Amino acid sequence: MAIVCLFAPIPAYAQEQSIVTNVLTGVAIDGYDPVSYFTGPEPRRGSPQYVHEWAGIPWYFASAANRDVFARAPEIYAPLFGGHGAMAMSRGYLSDGNPQIYRIVGDRLLLFFSVGNREAFDLAGPAALAQALDNWERLPPARGAAPFVPPAGAADAMAE
Repeated sequence: MAIVCLFAPIPAYAQEQSIVTNVLTGVAIDGYDPVSYFTGPEPRRGSPQYVHEWAGIPWYFASAANRDVFARAPEIYAPLFGGHGAMAMSRGYLSDGNPQIYRIVGDRLLLFFSVGNREAFDLAGPAALAQALDNWERLPPARGAAPFVPPAGAADAMAE
């Protein structure tokens, strides 16, 4: 029984709002350029040549232009839930999102742990996003960080 508990997922309420980073480099969303999700057909990997620190974490970009756009409005381009999986968050758990498995919903970037999680999120509709936003808001901000304020109407955007 104790072994099972060691490997059980940790409920989101026992965690804090945080940004998913690469465990070896400390770079947000595994070095992918968050602006590139909105400007091209596929997300692009960023480069240490174009780095911007936001929320105490380095973010890489594919170009100086993308870095500068992000620096002006990071809350628009950074993934919701800090890059944690949107479906897991709607279920009340934190799991790292995969930057290659994503969806743009209501002009916001959502990452998912797996293709199956993304499909479940799509099937659940706006209720999944509303629940994820509610669960995220209940988390305390990461130490030293400002609390997350979701964009107005974020849950409604999925219904469009």
